[in-house]
Amino acid sequence: MHWILLRGLAREQAHWGDFRQALARTMPEERFHTVDLPGTGVRFRESCPWTISGIRQEVEKQVQHIPRPYGLIALSLGGMVALDWAQQAAGGTIQRLVLINTSCGFSTPWRRMKPSAVPSVVRLLARRELFDREAGILSLTSSRPVRRETVKRWYSIQRQRPVTRMNALRQLTAAARFRPRAKRPLPDALVLASMGDRIVDWRCSQVMADRWQWTLRVHPDAGHDLPLDEAQWVIEQISAHIGSPP
Repeated sequence: MHWILLRGLAREQAHWGDFRQALARTMPEERFHTVDLPGTGVRFRESCPWTISGIRQEVEKQVQHIPRPYGLIALSLGGMVALDWAQQAAGGTIQRLVLINTSCGFSTPWRRMKPSAVPSVVRLLARRELFDREAGILSLTSSRPVRRETVKRWYSIQRQRPVTRMNALRQLTAAARFRPRAKRPLPDALVLASMGDRIVDWRCSQVMADRWQWTLRVHPDAGHDLPLDEAQWVIEQISAHIGSPP
């Protein structure tokens, strides 16, 4: 199966690091593709739509050359896009779904973004010094010690393909407005969450999993960027999920 990987707010495919390659080594029979949301990565010069459905439509255009069916692995805002895609797609197009530290309108606003995180997010988006901003983003999204090498790599990404404040605002607005349909899109999906997430309350994932009787796995102390903090754990959960019936 071909898997599409989607990142979160103001992040691009390069922020996965070597996660895609690690997935491919563990599951060589699968194919993994990283795709940028509009306004990020190779599409940084574009304007991001104001809605999750608009973002999803742009993502769909990018993957038309990839054979169907798809599996989706998506983090945070990318998870909202993936969920909307799974609900809107023709039957059989999306056969697997992995949502990581995402949220939706099924949860309260103060769980979708913790009140303690709001001032930090606003300050980081307004900060002009890129190196300090990327270091601050890592400190907020990771619960592990921030490695200077990672900050340098993320700083380089932002220098080469900067995400504008307007596109970040458009993504935030789309996320805040998103509410999925009531109908369950797939019989099962894998929902991963982190108790150490300082941005999104892990219970947003629990609400979604309980609502649709999906598989929930919770890491006890990783941060919002779960694939960065605990890549091997995430890969193990996905591998086990792929090995079970869809």
